[in-house]
Amino acid sequence: MMSTRGAPLAPSLPITTMRASASTGAWRSELRRAFPVYLFMLPALALFLLWWLYPLGTAFVMSFTRWNLIKPSVFVGLDNYQRALHDPVFWQALRNTSEYMVITVAGQLVLGLGAALLLDRQLRFRAVLRVLYYLPVVTSWVVVSLIFVFLFNSQAGVVNFVLRDVLHVIPRNVNWLGDPATALPVVAVLGIWKGIGWTMVIFMAGLQSIPTVLYEAAAIDGASGWRRFVYVTLPLLRNTSLFVLVMLVIGGFQAFISIYVMTEGGPLHSTEVVLTYMYKEAFDSLDLGYGAALSYLLAAVVFVVSLVQIRLLRRQVVY
Repeated sequence: MMSTRGAPLAPSLPITTMRASASTGAWRSELRRAFPVYLFMLPALALFLLWWLYPLGTAFVMSFTRWNLIKPSVFVGLDNYQRALHDPVFWQALRNTSEYMVITVAGQLVLGLGAALLLDRQLRFRAVLRVLYYLPVVTSWVVVSLIFVFLFNSQAGVVNFVLRDVLHVIPRNVNWLGDPATALPVVAVLGIWKGIGWTMVIFMAGLQSIPTVLYEAAAIDGASGWRRFVYVTLPLLRNTSLFVLVMLVIGGFQAFISIYVMTEGGPLHSTEVVLTYMYKEAFDSLDLGYGAALSYLLAAVVFVVSLVQIRLLRRQVVY
């Protein structure tokens, strides 16, 4: 191709090539700008891979083997999972875990929502009350478990003293943690007491996001306080309640420290949960392959339950 002055023109590049070159340059420019961000993320990502993904993958592989700390491990396929499905102690532990989860989730939902409704009002010393309600959440599980062991001691416990000597409700001391009928409820009481503060904080955040004009409109229409709670507060707390419910269910299935400190799964496996049984099989009996299989069975149960909750409760509120 010649120019108007007779000089040859430089060959032009195709439009697609020019666009590809421009996009490549833009991508490199974005990468260059984001490089410091990725550099700062690298230590956290490395720790995540080292302390979470690697143990998770190792445990999954371990669950298909007869793991031995000294001799080479033997691949056994699904034997560990089949053994768990035919293990009566595992089924009792799963049943105890489910009962503990139901009791603690229901208690934390009701009492946490009640505390949130109470402290959402303009009360005197409201800030102090919020701190007192939230204090158990940040307290060590081991510490509060030992306190509850003292409170429910069969000989010199405060609970027996109050019920027998002060209120005269029981004729004799009750072995709260040594009786299969009362051990699990006592452990569940600790779980409820410790979790009310967290549930309260989440519900308070949800309450403060509800527009006050809706309450004013309902009051103008003649709705009582209970009707405003049922038809305004509860529907608009649906997403918050779903989040709290899913998190509490996951936390209930992960109960371990309080039960291991207070009862070690006894008496007669009445407080045995899946994690305490898994811990005993893995570290007391050194059957690490079976312990890993138990952990993945629990993870599967938690995943299915959480998915069912989200499917059933996820619905938009339309006004």
